[in-house]
Amino acid sequence: MNTRGRPPEKMGDPGLQRPSYRDHPWNVRIDPSSGFAYEMWRDLPVPFFFSIYFFEVMNPKEILLGEKPRVQERGPYVYSERKQKTNITFHENGTVSFVELRTLQFNPEKSVGSEDEYVVVPNILVMVSSLMTRDMSFAIKFMLNTAFVIYSQEPFMNRTVKEILWGYSDPFLDFINTIMPNALPFKGKFGLFADFNNSDTGVFTVNTGEEDISKVQMVDTWNGLKEVAYWHSEQANMINGTAGQMWPPFRTPSQPLEFYSPDACRSMKLVYEKEESFRGIPTYRYTAPDYLFANGTDYPPNEGFCPCLASGVMNVSSCRFNAPLFMSFPHFYKADPGFSDAVSGLHPSEQLHSMFLDLHPRQHIPQRFTNYRGDLYRQ
Repeated sequence: MNTRGRPPEKMGDPGLQRPSYRDHPWNVRIDPSSGFAYEMWRDLPVPFFFSIYFFEVMNPKEILLGEKPRVQERGPYVYSERKQKTNITFHENGTVSFVELRTLQFNPEKSVGSEDEYVVVPNILVMVSSLMTRDMSFAIKFMLNTAFVIYSQEPFMNRTVKEILWGYSDPFLDFINTIMPNALPFKGKFGLFADFNNSDTGVFTVNTGEEDISKVQMVDTWNGLKEVAYWHSEQANMINGTAGQMWPPFRTPSQPLEFYSPDACRSMKLVYEKEESFRGIPTYRYTAPDYLFANGTDYPPNEGFCPCLASGVMNVSSCRFNAPLFMSFPHFYKADPGFSDAVSGLHPSEQLHSMFLDLHPRQHIPQRFTNYRGDLYRQ
């Protein structure tokens, strides 16, 4: 996103003076009277693209016989994403609340393949139901095993991209909801992103910057909460930073960029790496630190997110209905080598799989970014 105005002569100078925002040509307060700046905040005019990749299982029968899994990356399947803030309410304490709606539409021009392509992937309903009943009674386990046969459920399934992402009807899902009511957030249809389109990320209340520009965009509450209750330490549950689209201006590179991600159920942090430029505009580049998904042994502050596996993989089961769900960078980039060594066909690459954000050095408005393209997978 291009910005108007003259960039600073010199970047990275910790002695840069902090001018008053009222005297600065770039007014980044959240204020309806600011005209274009407010309209841009409310309804972002820049295009967003949501890219999805699959790891297709190439040897499903051999895996059942004990062979090492062999996968091939498919995609990207790209969706144009629109974000628009609604229910905007200003409060007397200098904050504003909003709900940001997101809508997705398949973009065939930017995609490598169509939504109607078939992909062989693990049968997530089978895997999740098996793990969720492993500590239940013999009777429940017997009923589940019988249902596998009755409903022709196999460990792997061959379905279209559209079905896997946005949902497909399956009587086996109805069976699971009968024996384990409310265990899964899916009714009628199952899909990885069945409830994602035409949805929102909750109610954010952020600082307007009217009284203190250094606090503009900083989250006050999310869904009325000052902290979440998913994790096992006060630090892990903290809601820090902004909503992830803009940051306060006039910050020095030594200050990390923090934001709260409802999709990851936690606050995350990017750290300064180097000076860059985008279309002639000087920028600061921030990247995800190596310890973002480290376990508590390698990085003690992350102990609150455990129980953990080896570093590079984060257990997010506690905020996903206790389903065995984990998060990592694509291809297990920056993860313990044991993960990628266990699967053939993974090729971790800094160029392809890292997360970075280029910001204007004073406004701290994103100029270019690779949105988080993490891998979500079941145990």
